Amino acid sequence: MASNNGSVGKWEVVKKGKKNSNSSGGKPSSDKKSGGGGRKALTESNLPARPPLKMSETLFEGFEKMAKKQNKEQVPPPVESQHKKPPTNKPTKKTSPSSTQTPVSHKNLEEAFKALDVGELKQQLARSQTLFPENPSVWVKDLAGYLNHKLTAPEIEPTLSSYAHDYPYCLTGKELRGVIKGLMGRCSDTLPDFFDHCVYTMLRELDRQTGEPLHGYRVCIQAILQDKPRIATQNLAEYLELLRSVQNRPVKCLTIMWALGQAGFYDLSQGLRVWLGIMLPVLGVKSLSSYAIAYLERLLLLHANLTKGFGIMGPKEFFPLLDFAFMPKNALSSSLQEQLRRLYPRLKVLAFGAKPESTLHTYLPSFLSRATSHCPDDMKRELLSSMTECLCVDVQSLGVWRQLYTKHLAQSSLLLNHLLKSWNILPPKLRKNLQETVQSFRVTNEEMRDAVESQDLQECNTLCQNLQVKMRGRGFPWSRLLMALLVFAAGFIVQDIRSHGSFADSNTAQYLQSSGITAVSQQAWSKVTLYSKHGFSWLETNTPHYYSECVHVLGPLMEQGLEKAKTTAILVSENATQLILWVRENAPRLIDWVSTNTPDSVFQVLAYLKELLLFLHQNYVLPALAYTSDLLQRTWTSLQDSCNGEVSVSCLQSHALAFTNSTWHLLQHTTSAIKTWAQELLTPA
Repeated sequence: MASNNGSVGKWEVVKKGKKNSNSSGGKPSSDKKSGGGGRKALTESNLPARPPLKMSETLFEGFEKMAKKQNKEQVPPPVESQHKKPPTNKPTKKTSPSSTQTPVSHKNLEEAFKALDVGELKQQLARSQTLFPENPSVWVKDLAGYLNHKLTAPEIEPTLSSYAHDYPYCLTGKELRGVIKGLMGRCSDTLPDFFDHCVYTMLRELDRQTGEPLHGYRVCIQAILQDKPRIATQNLAEYLELLRSVQNRPVKCLTIMWALGQAGFYDLSQGLRVWLGIMLPVLGVKSLSSYAIAYLERLLLLHANLTKGFGIMGPKEFFPLLDFAFMPKNALSSSLQEQLRRLYPRLKVLAFGAKPESTLHTYLPSFLSRATSHCPDDMKRELLSSMTECLCVDVQSLGVWRQLYTKHLAQSSLLLNHLLKSWNILPPKLRKNLQETVQSFRVTNEEMRDAVESQDLQECNTLCQNLQVKMRGRGFPWSRLLMALLVFAAGFIVQDIRSHGSFADSNTAQYLQSSGITAVSQQAWSKVTLYSKHGFSWLETNTPHYYSECVHVLGPLMEQGLEKAKTTAILVSENATQLILWVRENAPRLIDWVSTNTPDSVFQVLAYLKELLLFLHQNYVLPALAYTSDLLQRTWTSLQDSCNGEVSVSCLQSHALAFTNSTWHLLQHTTSAIKTWAQELLTPA
């Protein structure tokens, strides 16, 4: 350093502080990437290869020493400065004890932020930029060292799960935040290396028995990832290797996961990349699984709009999550598995992406291979519903199923049985597309019957036959029957008129006259004509008068009402827009909160209630409807028989008269019996 400056006396004093010789002994992996012109940050005095001679010295004290010496020697010394070296050394030695004093410890981090002097921080950063004008990596590292040196509060658990997602960065005031943002804006090219430096420094501090709190580095990490969340996902493979190398140190692992996970709170896609690349591989580790799932829940709760996360997750990442959520006796505890199962629907939406109609066929093979008769009931229901969704949404799924059919007969029988049971609620498009697929299965079954004889093949063949029966029978065509009857009646009347020459001579007119319908129709038509004439005449006379009166009386009121209606509509529109935005923003959070805090017993009761309703529908409602239909059919048949094969008005009148007479006789006999019984009861013996 003496060769770079003209002031010999000045730099000889600096030469006495053994910083350069000590700091060259070890170099962290993050410094290899900085390339800051051969100069190292003054905060890098804490390296693993260095012998722990001064463990009480903090990361920033070296910079503080250097800065104080620089203040004392800013004026160039005279020519005889070499003879005045002892006096210049004396004040330096006097100031060194003050610079190595242990910083004041605060009760909590809020007090530490209040006590932090932003003006002093600006001065220290200005000196750092003066000393190293072309090495911005030194500036940001000195910022981290200063913050970590001043924010002396008791260290808390490494994941900060009980605090807000942006804690402790949310405690920074406006002025301090401006200083941090301004400096990082000028050092944007060095931020990836600075992020690695903060993470590795935190890990080194955790190795020390008397390590400092890590609040300053946490603040810097959050400040970096708030503006540039992609930095966290640039070296995920290296961080995963590092995570596995310290897997027996849970605190270190959680620190790495926390640092990388901060990117997800500002960018959902980067958060998913971090979770899938770092946390999913260690999901089975007992000490890390709880934080991994809690982070995923907080991530999905914070980002209500899932469209920004489309395209990140595919079948390779989705199906391990499905197995963790539904397979029993896996590495997760029952509570964590239930928590993951509540998140599963949103993960499914993320996996299927923005265009499920073109991607779901890639999920069908894995769904089909898992749908065995031995899998749990919850998982079986989820697999069957997911495969049905694949067949409904993506037409290519049917072709994929046909290719997999011969090797997955048992799974295909389950899917065919599910389609048969839910045939009435399947979309019409799927019913139509299934015809060709089921027919191809029938042909395949016939070809395989000679070579292979298994129970699964027989079940598939039976189910295919039943499905084809369902396809042919579409229920009773009431609309077509009604249309046919109308056409037949119209044709009969036309033919009757043509055969007799006119309507008056036709059998239809004679029947209408004999039944009295013609007379009643003529009388009704005459009355309608008469009253219509009276009504039109009254309207012609009184409409102008009443119209002018209405305009005179109601005109001003209607204008005022219209103005008020416009004002009200504008006000309602503004409030409704704000309300809709608020509901759209908070409804997903409310739903997630309700689903999270609702006891499992409520979901079990709802499931039992659903099964009860399905049981009642299948075993009581449908049979009752069938019995009622059969009863009505038999009643109509007996009515026709009683009317000699033709149900007429006179026959219905006679039946009604007979029913009335029998009811009246029954009522008389009942009344007489009650009267006799009452007399016998009241007559003394």
